[in-house]
Amino acid sequence: MKRKILLLSTLLLALLLATACAVTGKLDEGPRKFEAEFIGLFDTLTRVMGYAESEEEFAAVVQELKDDLEVYHQLYDIYTAYPDLVNIKTINEQAGQGPVVVDQKIIDLLLFSKDAYRLTQGRVNIALGAVTKIWHRYRSEGVDDPEAARLPKMALLEEAALHTGMDDLLIDPVKGTVELKDPQMSLDVGAIAKGYAVEQAARAAEERGVKHLLISVGGNVRAIGARNDQGEPWRVGIENPDYTTDDYLAIVKADAISVVTSGVYERFYVVEGQSYHHIIDPDTLFPENRYLSVSIVTPDSGLADALSTALFNLDLEDGKKLIKSMEETEALWCMPDGSLVESDGFAALTSA
Repeated sequence: MKRKILLLSTLLLALLLATACAVTGKLDEGPRKFEAEFIGLFDTLTRVMGYAESEEEFAAVVQELKDDLEVYHQLYDIYTAYPDLVNIKTINEQAGQGPVVVDQKIIDLLLFSKDAYRLTQGRVNIALGAVTKIWHRYRSEGVDDPEAARLPKMALLEEAALHTGMDDLLIDPVKGTVELKDPQMSLDVGAIAKGYAVEQAARAAEERGVKHLLISVGGNVRAIGARNDQGEPWRVGIENPDYTTDDYLAIVKADAISVVTSGVYERFYVVEGQSYHHIIDPDTLFPENRYLSVSIVTPDSGLADALSTALFNLDLEDGKKLIKSMEETEALWCMPDGSLVESDGFAALTSA
């Protein structure tokens, strides 16, 4: 999963060591501000902030949100099997063996992913799993033993790329089945699944009557409404890839909107002094170093997740054109020299 960074400037959040959900609140009159944190889902830390009349009320909201996210976490997992559950890992294991009956939530994710593939002209391809699996193995080995870190051979990557055709992913919404026609094909939904899950969980919370909540799953941020009934926005900070400074690239005013960042600075390994991050360009089959980070601000968290990857794999001008073609969507690029490039409407979303 990509690293996406959240600054909740309205409250200092401390990382809890326990894996269970914990809730804290600030005592005053009227609705109180509460925060909760739990770890494990989507292999990351989830933070939730909101206002409620009581700790019990807020805890109930968080528990329902956590339960929803856990369902998506298990269904979209490509590494772990769960008892009596068909998930993405199951689909991969049954590649070339015919249709697999799956949960509607998997159907919805895969249809969304196909739309994202078309929107980004193939820059986001969940069928790239045969290639990303190789990079994952080499990266893991390089992290475990830096002195033995090495790059995969291009011939190996090119062979794997022969098994990444989106047309070989067959989805039948009526029968509720998914089929990978190519026996060597593998799905990797890491560029989309977390953001999509956050969006669906947020919508479910809204349907339950939640009006003001800020959710960050590994920094994949989704604001439900504004911060309060007065319409004051949440403030979401985009972290500077340069760890020598405490400055943030921008502070975004968030009201019913998502903020998602893809960057080079967390999941990477080093080979002969060169850093190789986890975002693979489907054309070159290698990580490219066009940017240090790309941030997307748009209402839909799933779309933001997909676009942050797509722009990472697009030249700047092509990325600008894509963002300009979309409504209510802005972007911030952090270039290799640390300079910033904003889409036309990005400045209007930032705090003074």
